Amino acid sequence: MTSIEQVEKRLEEWQENRFADRLWERDHTLWASTPLPELTDRLGWLDLPAEMLDQVADLKSFSDTIRNEGFRHILLLGMGGSSLAPEVFQETFGNAGGYPALRVLDSTHPEAVQAVTAEIDLEATLFVVSSKSGGTVETISFFRYFHSLLRELSDDPGRHFVAITDPGSSLSDLAREHGFRRVFETPPEVGGRYSALTFFGLVPAALIGVDVGKLLASAREIAKATTFAAPGPANPALTLGAILGELALAGLDKVTFMASPSLKAFPAWLEQLIAESTGKEGHGIVPVADEPTGEPEVYGRDRLFVAFSLAGEEGPADESLLTALEEKGHPVIRILLDEKEDLGREMYAWEIAVAAAGSVMGINPFDQPDVQLAKDLARQAMSGESDEGPSLEEFGTADLSELERAVYDWARQAKAGDYFSLQIWLPPSDRLTNRLHSLQTFLRDRRKLAATIGYGPRFLHSTGQLHKGGPDRALVLQLVDDTAVDIPVPDTDYSFGSLIRAQAVGDYRALSQRGRRILRINLGRDRDGALSALERAAGVERA
Repeated sequence: MTSIEQVEKRLEEWQENRFADRLWERDHTLWASTPLPELTDRLGWLDLPAEMLDQVADLKSFSDTIRNEGFRHILLLGMGGSSLAPEVFQETFGNAGGYPALRVLDSTHPEAVQAVTAEIDLEATLFVVSSKSGGTVETISFFRYFHSLLRELSDDPGRHFVAITDPGSSLSDLAREHGFRRVFETPPEVGGRYSALTFFGLVPAALIGVDVGKLLASAREIAKATTFAAPGPANPALTLGAILGELALAGLDKVTFMASPSLKAFPAWLEQLIAESTGKEGHGIVPVADEPTGEPEVYGRDRLFVAFSLAGEEGPADESLLTALEEKGHPVIRILLDEKEDLGREMYAWEIAVAAAGSVMGINPFDQPDVQLAKDLARQAMSGESDEGPSLEEFGTADLSELERAVYDWARQAKAGDYFSLQIWLPPSDRLTNRLHSLQTFLRDRRKLAATIGYGPRFLHSTGQLHKGGPDRALVLQLVDDTAVDIPVPDTDYSFGSLIRAQAVGDYRALSQRGRRILRINLGRDRDGALSALERAAGVERA
């Protein structure tokens, strides 16, 4: 039976078994025979398009207040589900006239913290401290640092801070203790990666002048189509879910995104939704969100392509390329947004689709069982228990012949169906990312395997679950450095430098415990020179 026939069969079964009805009834048996934790209490996102409409007027009033008080910057301090949707909204819509611009800080590298600090006017910045649990170490460390700076400049530093968190969290208590100007409490029955249409996404969106009412209205279109509707053309979200799930079972588990210019940030949000929801129990769909486009010949037979385009804008790829991919037998899905606010529709549709794909794959799409391991091992490294767990094997770049052997031994382990994961524990920048694209493209073209890039610790809250809990198909290249600067985290016994080092070590050991194929390279302090050495060792310059 072909994959298309499997999808059609799945949709017919869902219609017979009332899948759409049972989804809205919160029927846990769609995913598991028993009511597992983080399954029965994680479906509140279904109601958000309707429920959050009641908050639109308040959000508009609050955003107007912030604008009228002269704030020019919004700095969001958060990770994963707390930061990805706001970043998409800023990159897609920009900030409306007179509204502040939003930046996201989700790197603990001291040079990244230093760079953001230098780029903003602290006294004209509103800090949005965003954490569902309230205890995310990166987020609280960011808060401690910036609050200490504001204390030196203002008699009322709390005026510069807003919290978004679950009711009763430690962040909620901390916000009230420090006099935050407002605490936005979110529904606890909504998981982080499904929270784009809660206050986690909508508060930052409103602060930069996005019409959040239109976002929610577009999401309601899908909600209405899914409610008690038969799977098929009338139910695009469930159709997409059947495609994702069935193709993954057939080995087409690398969902490769292309997007037109205005929508280029959207796949980064989809990365977390797909990877964290499906990457567990040895299963997983690998989202490929920012891989440079290649000719059809460089792609393996494990790809599904999804192309997003905005009406009136240049497409995500030459239509001739998409046609050529189809002619080579690759499945291609084209999704057209009539206006930018249709992002609300797509976010909600993909949430339903990924949840439905989890049912096809026989997994719980709402838990993340392997995320805690890296956190525990990072804490061990922070506390000095660095000798526990798998040994840390690290290569430098001074000895080129040794580096060449290390890269060769790592890359030759690749086999059909694998993917490369470049995990970068360096300060993010466009210049660095562009340079890494060359290595990413080289690995893809040489091995005909998908290649992804993730900055740490950001990816720990996005794709980290997949790398450790999904199938053993990842070849991980971990790049670290020896930063020339460091910044103490106030009121703690650690610095940002020690934190990011411990996080990288913890993730290395977590991956090693799971038997993943990992190569760790320390670029030292001369990152540019060390990257050149790595490119020579890998053969990029000879390609």
